[in-house]
Amino acid sequence: MSKLRLGYLNSVQLIGRLVADPELRYTQKGAPVCRFRIATTRRYKNKETGETQEETLFINVVAWRRQAELANEYLKKGSAILLEGRLRSNQWETNQGDKRSSIEIVARRIQFLDTIETAPTPAPAEPVAEVEEVKEEIDIDTPF
Repeated sequence: MSKLRLGYLNSVQLIGRLVADPELRYTQKGAPVCRFRIATTRRYKNKETGETQEETLFINVVAWRRQAELANEYLKKGSAILLEGRLRSNQWETNQGDKRSSIEIVARRIQFLDTIETAPTPAPAEPVAEVEEVKEEIDIDTPF
């Protein structure tokens, strides 16, 4: 049995919506790179007041190569996505000498959650039976 080394796992999964259209650029060597920003909202119940509250985070995302081209082609402001990737930290210094840093997600997989309007919708091969929707109430204050 191998030893588990802590600190090697860097994996993120988020569902969110783009807050602006993606921006596609190319590196000096011609590799496509697409940057965009998503908003993801957590809803929770305030234990003191009992009111439902929201906390929204805005997260920078970068996608590379073919994934960058697809994101630029099919995503737009408001598009819903499931994002899998890793965190990356960037540090720089401003012209005034101030140190800055940011964290972004380098996308490993982007799943489009909205229907793509430009793609034809295939007809079902046989009739689809209606399925009763199951709704489960989740206690959002209980940790996993």
